[in-house]
Amino acid sequence: MSDDMKVIGDLIAKARIAQQKIADYTQEQIDEVCLAVGWEVYKDENIDACARIAVEETGMGVYEHKLRKHKVKVLGVCRDIMDKNAKSVGVIERDEARGITKYAKPVGVIGALSPVTNPTATPASNTVGILKGRNAVIFAPHPRAKRSCKVVTDFMRQGLRKVGAPEDLIQYIEEPSIPRSQELMRQADLVLATGGAVMVKAAYSSGTPAYGVGAGNPVIIVAEDADIEDAAEKITISKTFDNATSCSSDTSIVIHESVYDRLKAEFIKRGAYLCNAEEKNKLEQWMWTPTKQPGKMALNLKIVAVSANRIAADAGIEVPDNTSMLLVEAENAGTDRFSGEKISPVLALWKYKTDFDEAIATVTKLHEYAGMGHSCGLYSFNPDYIDKAAAELKVSRVIVRQPHAPSAGGNLWNGMPSTVTLGCGTWGGNITTENIYWKHFINVTWLSEPIKPASVVEENIFGGVWEKYGK
Repeated sequence: MSDDMKVIGDLIAKARIAQQKIADYTQEQIDEVCLAVGWEVYKDENIDACARIAVEETGMGVYEHKLRKHKVKVLGVCRDIMDKNAKSVGVIERDEARGITKYAKPVGVIGALSPVTNPTATPASNTVGILKGRNAVIFAPHPRAKRSCKVVTDFMRQGLRKVGAPEDLIQYIEEPSIPRSQELMRQADLVLATGGAVMVKAAYSSGTPAYGVGAGNPVIIVAEDADIEDAAEKITISKTFDNATSCSSDTSIVIHESVYDRLKAEFIKRGAYLCNAEEKNKLEQWMWTPTKQPGKMALNLKIVAVSANRIAADAGIEVPDNTSMLLVEAENAGTDRFSGEKISPVLALWKYKTDFDEAIATVTKLHEYAGMGHSCGLYSFNPDYIDKAAAELKVSRVIVRQPHAPSAGGNLWNGMPSTVTLGCGTWGGNITTENIYWKHFINVTWLSEPIKPASVVEENIFGGVWEKYGK
């Protein structure tokens, strides 16, 4: 047995013992466990420690923003699990007419891969939902975020101790590596992969059932009827939050030409810096670097989730000290390198000149370049535009007149389930289009009892086909 197999095997064994101890918990007992754990990663002194270690260890994001992210995400998850319809134990649904009763049961041990961009908020949010199903979880942190994972895990285990639940319900790989993450995925009952494309692909290739996420790259449409000041304010809030660590951060804005200049001016009023053609070229040269594959470029990791000022300085661009984000004017959607996800406070602006169909076509090209299935934002009050975006775009969520990054994963101002893991459907190589939350961490047994046989008349079913095409 290899060392990696032994390390993971020991974690799995302890997780299975712990999970069996809570397998018969009542709904009230498991909800108490969830809230006790949630509180430990919600109260101020603990999330202060989480935010500080996350920024210190990874060099990514903004301390104050990470505090807010913990507050909003953990509160949202706890709100969802305490909903009166959030049943995860025993009988969760009864349909007398169909003779169907549904029973919720645990999944078992979940292997959760967490990203370097959100090394404490992700485990904090995911764990509450995982525990709701009476499961155990083992986290595989990014190697650059192992201390962050220890801090947040220790706090959550403290919550377990307070309510007398086994601490080994929540564990992590102390010395993470790719082989150990792979072994965790092999031995777990379910994999939850929140992170980059390589990680998600590995999860789906592990042979274990998995929930993963697709590429981000949310594109936002600003139509001619939009409230421009409101749109500029919300896009700025969203794009600059935590230096754009979220996969839901706005990355391209598709703007109707009649409001294009006004929106640019509003961005600049809020601290954005508009790059000229020469500066755009410098920025592109810095943001993307060659890979080992001839002709293929990849995002420079040195720009991921760092400030606009630092990116500009490293690219050789002089900007004011108060610069909040960098703007580039882009053309040729789907071929310009700025078409893709940027994971940084760099925002690409695209202009559409005719009708809303052109906006839809531009968004489609940008998503085909990168980001199929994730999401789109829309600033408009036109119900036809709203319906058209939802009906035609290959995205899993359309966020209307809301700051995209804090909204797509659920917030108090919308009805989306709260999560840090957003499914992108088959468009993005995922199994679901849903926000991944507690209901994805239960198995459901369907009990079927006999009912009065239904009477089915063939003509009522096939009559229309017979009339048109014959029997």
